[in-house]
Amino acid sequence: MCKHQRSCRSLVLSLFLVVIGASGACAQPSLKNIDNRDGSKIVYGPVDGATSPAGAMAQILGKVQKTSGEKPQVGRVFRVRGSNSDAVFVTVVNHSLGNKQKAGLLIAAPTGPNHVEIGFVMDDAARFNSSMNSLLKTLFSVWHPGAAAAPTGKAPAGGGGALPPMHTVSLPDGTATLSLPDGWNLGPGSKGGGAVVMGPQGEAITLNYYLLVQDPRAPDYQRQMRMGIKPLPDIHIFCPYNPNLTTAFPDIYLRMQVAAGLGNAPPKIDSIKPVEGTQGQCIDANGQVNLGAKGMKEFRDLMCGTPPFQNGVYEYQVSYYWLPPGATSRQRAICDAIMAGFRVDQQRVDAQAAPYIKILQDHTQALMALTRQQIAFSQQRTNATLARAKDEEIQHDAEHQSWRQGEDMQSRQVQGFSNYILDQTVVQDNNMYGNGTIGHGTFWNNEADALVKSDPNRYEYVPEPNYWRGTDYVP
Repeated sequence: MCKHQRSCRSLVLSLFLVVIGASGACAQPSLKNIDNRDGSKIVYGPVDGATSPAGAMAQILGKVQKTSGEKPQVGRVFRVRGSNSDAVFVTVVNHSLGNKQKAGLLIAAPTGPNHVEIGFVMDDAARFNSSMNSLLKTLFSVWHPGAAAAPTGKAPAGGGGALPPMHTVSLPDGTATLSLPDGWNLGPGSKGGGAVVMGPQGEAITLNYYLLVQDPRAPDYQRQMRMGIKPLPDIHIFCPYNPNLTTAFPDIYLRMQVAAGLGNAPPKIDSIKPVEGTQGQCIDANGQVNLGAKGMKEFRDLMCGTPPFQNGVYEYQVSYYWLPPGATSRQRAICDAIMAGFRVDQQRVDAQAAPYIKILQDHTQALMALTRQQIAFSQQRTNATLARAKDEEIQHDAEHQSWRQGEDMQSRQVQGFSNYILDQTVVQDNNMYGNGTIGHGTFWNNEADALVKSDPNRYEYVPEPNYWRGTDYVP
């Protein structure tokens, strides 16, 4: 049902984190409703008489049928890994509202013996894909079946140890909240909807980290490299795209590790399983890894991926924790509870990211415009060459030389235009190797300015006529 990869990925990970520790939540007195002005609806709370998720879902779907005048259609019910919670997508035609097509997501979470709570979001089917995350954010802000157990000292399902009291902490920029025990603190880089958490005994958690990956086999990327166009500046790693995240994970993890300067020892995977209901988009992995200077660590990694989009670039959304050797079940339970209680204010994140997204969009448009111009120049040269070959059987040496000079000048102009569009500058190093050897290099404008200002006698800007053939431009 999800048309937008980012929306689907955020939904899947939100569901996983909310219900990963679902157990022992305090019962609420009755179902509560939030009716929004745009016609969307949120329902949450305990289901009277329901003793199982299936029974709770049946009751809610019965209410939908009674209200709509038609039996709702449901997708495949999936159980979220690490919990007893079930979820299902729902569609129905509401005859009482003029035969409007509605779509929704129904979640059922056991909160104790013979007690089940549900969370249900619904909107017009035409806009459910775009409104789903906002509705879920509102739902999770008032309905916490998974996180409610933490402050009571009870362990989440599968945690294996009692939890200490936990208190709510907000990120400095207000883009997310989470629950932490005493002695656990936010680390550097906790902003923009992502967080780093440090524990008192060497525990480390990273939440909601985005990894930008370039597939070097992508035709658009290879064409840009032949044209001398640099890749996007925020690419974290280069890796051929593998749609099977279960098999791709060990390679991706190792490349992340190497890029972070944490050694090149392959991780030892104890288990790696797809998260149910995510159609292979998300996995849950456990194992051990040698992180070089940081030593051996036990890890748990939740990862969701997208297919490639522009120029073969794709993304991974990652949340993980590292534990020291000999970690206890209590440490794992605390880390699981912190991950389960992480809540992102996506609207605030989007607002903060808007200027950066605009820069990336401008950069991409500039690349596309440059590519089109390069193709047009190439076609013009080809047409001119064919026309001359057809009209003139013999060309004099002087004409050949003039043509080559024109070609060379045009190549310089094209490269100069490319550097202008991409905010790049050619810089000459008058003492490149410490022995008087001169060198040329192309840098981002801010890097070029910094070099020249640092030592004007050594570094200088190179104007277009002084570009080196084969180094600063390709004829």
